[in-house]
Amino acid sequence: MIETDLAFTASPVEPFSWRGLDFFVKRDDLIDSRFSGNKFRKLYSLFKLKKESVKRVVSYGGAQSNAMLSIAYLAAMKGWEFDYYVKSIPTWLENDPTGNLKRALELGMRLHQLGTEEFYDSIESIRSQSLDGDLFIPQGGADPVAIEGVRILASEILEWADGKGLESFCVATPSGTGTTALYLRKSLPENIKVVTTPVVGDEKILRAQWHKLEPDLTIYPDILFMFGKHQFAKPHPAFLQIWNSLKDSGIEFDLVYAPKMWYELEKSYDRLPKPILYLHSGGVSGNVSQLQNYAFRGIGIQ
Repeated sequence: MIETDLAFTASPVEPFSWRGLDFFVKRDDLIDSRFSGNKFRKLYSLFKLKKESVKRVVSYGGAQSNAMLSIAYLAAMKGWEFDYYVKSIPTWLENDPTGNLKRALELGMRLHQLGTEEFYDSIESIRSQSLDGDLFIPQGGADPVAIEGVRILASEILEWADGKGLESFCVATPSGTGTTALYLRKSLPENIKVVTTPVVGDEKILRAQWHKLEPDLTIYPDILFMFGKHQFAKPHPAFLQIWNSLKDSGIEFDLVYAPKMWYELEKSYDRLPKPILYLHSGGVSGNVSQLQNYAFRGIGIQ
């Protein structure tokens, strides 16, 4: 049984000390277990759609995507069909789904596999053939539909800052598509610094995504990129160490996006305006499958 209600209040902000450095964390992961973090913000405007206005949701991305799971919950809550497209997945995962994929399938998501080389051409073809009643959601929610929810996030940040008597400070969030960071930059005053790091691709790819969504924006988020390019979701010993140390400090973050952002914040801490407010983008449901990935590769803390 899927609950159809969605009680929402502004997420809390908590002080957080890590490796001797002081931060604040906006706990968007506590909003709702089904739509935690930036997925709730990106999908916010869709919650208000009437059930009869949409028949089917179509999206695409990774087989363990947090966005995929949130969309699956949304579709189940609204009674919509949900078709999701992925690149070819391993036979073992197809036969025995785990993590976010398992839950999304339980919620009624229909999974479709496409060839890797022609994947994005196939997606564009599927998009162009959308029917009346279809709702197409780009990978990771990279769409102007996300701006309404991010604007509300920005207003919550400003309300928190006003209560603290802060005029200038730094807001940090990791980027997949970069949508949250982009619309935060658009929604916040210029005296508030917005920093991010690309977890998918590199600086060039991230900037291209921003220009595609907002070509006329005069100021974009600052990119921290000392770690350099890293294959998305590929296990790395440094990321696991960071994730464990963050958890030991009192908060569990996601294991795919957060460690790289925290690496960059530690390296850049002295040159960033204070305080630094980290946006917890949720996604901890994906930690189960990612930890399995680390174990499969034999990566752990010695």
